[in-house]
Amino acid sequence: MENPDFPLWLRASHLINFVLIGMLLRSGWEILSSLPRLWWRNDCAPGTEWLKFTKRELPKEEGVYTSLMDEKALSPVIALPGRENVGLGRHWHGLSVMLWVLNGLIYVVLLFATGLWRRIIPTSWEVFPEAWDSLVMYVGLNVPSIEHYQPYDALQMLGYTFVIFILAPFMMLTGVAMAPAIRSRYPWYVKFWGGHQGARSLHFIAMVLMAGFVVMHVGLVFIVHREYNFVHMVFGDVDTARYAQAFVIIVATIVAVVLFWIGLSYWTLADRARAHRFLVPTTEVGRKIFLNWVRPRNRHQKSYTEENISEFHWTNGLPPTKEESEEWIEARDNEWRGWTVTIGSDVGGESREFTLEDLKKLPQTSYIATHTCMQGWSATSRWTGVKLTDLMELIGPKPEDANYVLIDSYGLAQKMIDNRPREPFYAVVDLETFAEEDTILAYERNGEPLDLHLGAPARVRVESNHGYKHVKWVRSIRWIKDYADYGDGRGGTREDSALQAMNGRI
Repeated sequence: MENPDFPLWLRASHLINFVLIGMLLRSGWEILSSLPRLWWRNDCAPGTEWLKFTKRELPKEEGVYTSLMDEKALSPVIALPGRENVGLGRHWHGLSVMLWVLNGLIYVVLLFATGLWRRIIPTSWEVFPEAWDSLVMYVGLNVPSIEHYQPYDALQMLGYTFVIFILAPFMMLTGVAMAPAIRSRYPWYVKFWGGHQGARSLHFIAMVLMAGFVVMHVGLVFIVHREYNFVHMVFGDVDTARYAQAFVIIVATIVAVVLFWIGLSYWTLADRARAHRFLVPTTEVGRKIFLNWVRPRNRHQKSYTEENISEFHWTNGLPPTKEESEEWIEARDNEWRGWTVTIGSDVGGESREFTLEDLKKLPQTSYIATHTCMQGWSATSRWTGVKLTDLMELIGPKPEDANYVLIDSYGLAQKMIDNRPREPFYAVVDLETFAEEDTILAYERNGEPLDLHLGAPARVRVESNHGYKHVKWVRSIRWIKDYADYGDGRGGTREDSALQAMNGRI
């Protein structure tokens, strides 16, 4: 007969949590492997890492080493999905977070609604000396007697309270601090965590603690009074006569879950485009609810000042070569005389060319913002340029059928999906993102002309999105009707080749 201390909803939420925690950890490892270094400094300067999972040494010079070169491949047995697929890893992480938070909310609500919170949350200060006694016993490889469990001993109660009400929320808060949509709107919040790198490092530490708790928790289930634990978990009963049956079910369940984790990786890698079609629309639900309405306001923020400007700036992608763009090389060698950016429309056919001097005559926008790459690095700079809205108005009103803006580059993609020949880099933004006041065509960084490796002579800044939407070495900016008609139809080169989301707000 089911014991009211172990109802079905409680057992089911634990099993679901076990599945989702594994997905979270494995997809998190895939994300970390794309830039296997951790910093406290927000400029991610070479040699200043506090922890790294690679033997590669970084050159001190800017612009000679891209973050894609630092990526490491993990086995699909370990990571979700593995094999240098950070885009799909990020999608799996987002989906896992959404389901994990939902499961956690249901668990906490039912915990308080049924009164079972008293079995987890201490109600007396005596829990601390009792927990110490339990810890001494465990360290001495002894086991507290069954009378200490109601159904948990004091040390377990403190552990559960910490994980459920402190560690889990901490992971959520540091996780959302890494979203560019949040950073560009609420920079004070990100600075509270020590900037993007502080949030990233703290999130990693929380992950280690969570992983340690899972290992310890599962281990103690098998070691400490397992004849009671197993029947509690499987049948919600206290009758130890069903121990053997419960043992077989638990072992079989763990094996099935592990196979499910690994199976997700191989299912994803078997057809990455299929996985992208499933994951992106699913995770867009979360972006739509929590992030799409958030608009940047870097020009009005006071959290980051000139004192916070980074000494070092990473890059992803190298300047065009002569083989890639003779036109860009010629303009570079002539100090940008002859360089032009085309402002046009694939819908209405209008088109105009602007030189660098033309851009500088237009109304100027300047702000301090932190750039982040979806791989994890960051840098804070002052960007100066012209708003895309002001620029596009120069060719007349927006065509009625124009639903997006496409920006393409003189440069090529670093790598294409399935290793096909590299194609010109491009990105697409929706109309709301295009209209944000911090979406600009920048021609200066920190009061100086752009460095070559950072997009000279002009690059796009889309501060509410990750760096893969910030096209460097801009060739043209055009109204388009539907991004499905360009490239692989996913909304940009990184979406096509690295299977990122067209919406780069997190």
